[in-house]
Amino acid sequence: MPRNSRLIILAGALWILTLASGCATLPAGAVKDPRDPLERVNRTMFKVDDVLAHHVAIPVGHAYTKVTPTFVRRGIAHVFENAHTPAVMVNDLLQAKFSAFGQQSARFVLNSTIGLAGLLDPATGAGIPKDDNDFGRTLGTWGVPPGPYLVLPLFGPSDIRDTTGRVADAYLGPLQYIGRLPVRYGLYGLEIINDTTETIIPIYRLLDQENVFDRYAFARNAFLQQRDFQIRGDKGPAVDQEELDLQKSLQDDSAPDSK
Repeated sequence: MPRNSRLIILAGALWILTLASGCATLPAGAVKDPRDPLERVNRTMFKVDDVLAHHVAIPVGHAYTKVTPTFVRRGIAHVFENAHTPAVMVNDLLQAKFSAFGQQSARFVLNSTIGLAGLLDPATGAGIPKDDNDFGRTLGTWGVPPGPYLVLPLFGPSDIRDTTGRVADAYLGPLQYIGRLPVRYGLYGLEIINDTTETIIPIYRLLDQENVFDRYAFARNAFLQQRDFQIRGDKGPAVDQEELDLQKSLQDDSAPDSK
């Protein structure tokens, strides 16, 4: 079974365990959101993720940035970005985004050859933009509704549609097809550390800096509006400036943390 699939199953098991063991109370004055019928359980999961991020992921990420030169971290990030490109290409095809598929195909070929398997990024220098896509967006493009909002342990904000998409995307990752287990799991560990420095640290830095009454509701609304915009574009609802800032942090995973 692919590692990502095992992590998803583990996250689901932890989520069910939390559901059985108790739920967080809503803060005074909180308004019930119809998109979040499982809010009490989700708030508990949000606290779990918050603890894991601040006491495990972020300290490890900061230690990694201190001992690893910036150009090395950038090269590692490029490799994982390049490895993710085939999944982007498949979802571009499934959404009939043929122009984007052509661009990402050219980007993948250029970075995999001249860029030494993605260690370098000559495609950006050649004016071929980096894109992102996933099967959750594909399902949304096909008209599948998002379903209830979910906060998954280890993965954070999601919904039923995106959780299903994660399972499909897990089978498009090239690392799971590496035959030598020590190499495969070593790369998985490096990928987790890279994801921490590229996304988790910037997201939590912004969340910690924002002076908001309800961090959970702020993160939930930003995520849901971000996903809605990724699928529907300008046809979605208006987004507050604070949530736009968080969306930018959620989407901008191209620059390594410099600390």
